[in-house]
Amino acid sequence: MGQKDIVAKEMIKEIGRDIALYMLGIDVDSEVELVDKEWTRVEKRESDIVFKYDNKIVHIEIQNNNHTKMELRMLRYFSDIIDVKEISCEELLYHENPSAVAISILCDFEGKDKQMVINTILKRIRELTKDDDIEYRNYLEKVTILSTNRDLEENVKRGANMLAVDIEKIPFYQDGLKEGIDRGIEKVAIGMLKFNVDIEIIHKVSGLTIEQIENLKKEIAKS
Repeated sequence: MGQKDIVAKEMIKEIGRDIALYMLGIDVDSEVELVDKEWTRVEKRESDIVFKYDNKIVHIEIQNNNHTKMELRMLRYFSDIIDVKEISCEELLYHENPSAVAISILCDFEGKDKQMVINTILKRIRELTKDDDIEYRNYLEKVTILSTNRDLEENVKRGANMLAVDIEKIPFYQDGLKEGIDRGIEKVAIGMLKFNVDIEIIHKVSGLTIEQIENLKKEIAKS
């Protein structure tokens, strides 16, 4: 088994323990053993995450897209399955453990803007991991893996990029606020361009159109 496979398996174990604790109420306080995930009925099927703990089997199924026959699959697991989309992300978003915050990306955003929720998830993890960049990257990897189940990979990428740029510390930010909304936002955008911040991030942060930002970029090049 290659190093990449070993790392992936360990990450799956961590995610399984986190889901078991914060969504199923099962406190897995020791090493878990991944077991054979193939289940045979009439046809052969493979489960997503299965592990043994304290003489119990924890079985977690992840559905990535809109399964047209999901009701039939649901009937099989009806007595055991928990639909995490019925859990409010607020219940985990402000938890003091970053593992709980990471899996909140699977829960119900309750109509809130998804980019805003993801930005908050990443900001909370950054706050909880303090200055430990390695730990933060570990949780960021978990969030990225979980985001694929809701097609939120690009949102996580944008959120991580935004978090990497502390806008309030960028020169011209405070000055820009003092000059009024329109000119202030423009000056902030110019300051971010000078720091080579991605145009998509500037668009999200400032509200300026891509065309407006491109025009500002041309003005900087001329000066």
